[in-house]
Amino acid sequence: MAGVAHEMAETNMDIVGMTRRRSREAKISIQFLMRRLQLTSGLVMLTYLFLHLVNHALGIGSLELAGRGLVLALRLWRSTPGTIALYGAASVHFALALHTIYGRRHWALPPAEWIRLWAGLSLPLLLIRHAVTIRLASSLYGFEPNYERVIVVLLASGTQGLQLALLAPGWIHGCLGLWFRLRHHAWARRMRLALLTVFVLLPLLSAAGFIHMMRAVEGESHLLPPVDAALAVHQAALNGARRDLVTLYLVLVAGTLFLGQLRNALERRRLRRESVDARLPARSASCGQDVHE
Repeated sequence: MAGVAHEMAETNMDIVGMTRRRSREAKISIQFLMRRLQLTSGLVMLTYLFLHLVNHALGIGSLELAGRGLVLALRLWRSTPGTIALYGAASVHFALALHTIYGRRHWALPPAEWIRLWAGLSLPLLLIRHAVTIRLASSLYGFEPNYERVIVVLLASGTQGLQLALLAPGWIHGCLGLWFRLRHHAWARRMRLALLTVFVLLPLLSAAGFIHMMRAVEGESHLLPPVDAALAVHQAALNGARRDLVTLYLVLVAGTLFLGQLRNALERRRLRRESVDARLPARSASCGQDVHE
């Protein structure tokens, strides 16, 4: 009987061990998949930002050259595959970011991680602005963007500086995230100077091109058509949609952060309680031994 009981105990231990191993393997597989999704979605959005910055930089040559680049970019991102890739990548990346915020046990991060986090949380503001100003205005009200019209709208609303400012955080976040992935490879370390040059120079060229285009538009303001009538009529609705999306985004981030901190506090409380409960039997046994002696 004792031998049978021993064999059953060993069998149960084997089953428990196998279950734990499978659980660990499943967890590792899920983490690997999430990292792959994060990398893939990040590369899609970094490609979008890269083309956006290159398009602005073409404005150094001429407004017409930048306009041709814009036509090609719109043809790419407005296509069915491009739309699915861009907005799908943005949704996946944002969902994974919320998962990371919720799951973080501490916030003792190095400065580079803080910069990457700040830049990443700023990126959706650019995408929301793009989705409302370009995609929604085009789909609902027939607004066909070109650089002249877009710059006229920005100048009329006084948000031309914001357009430039919103590109920078996304570019910083994407480049830092890509470097964190590549820095373990020898070839990436050898190309570090070239990568840094592109990282710094492209936004500067983009800003220079955009400023050059704004000056060209301002200089030819008497030749330009007025602000698109359909867009002007529905501008209040578009502004309201943008504010609602920004509010929803901020609520999701703040709510996820709050829930994560609440979970951490409850876990610390549970661990303290378990620690106290574990010490009580030991103390009771010690006291009982003293009394017996």
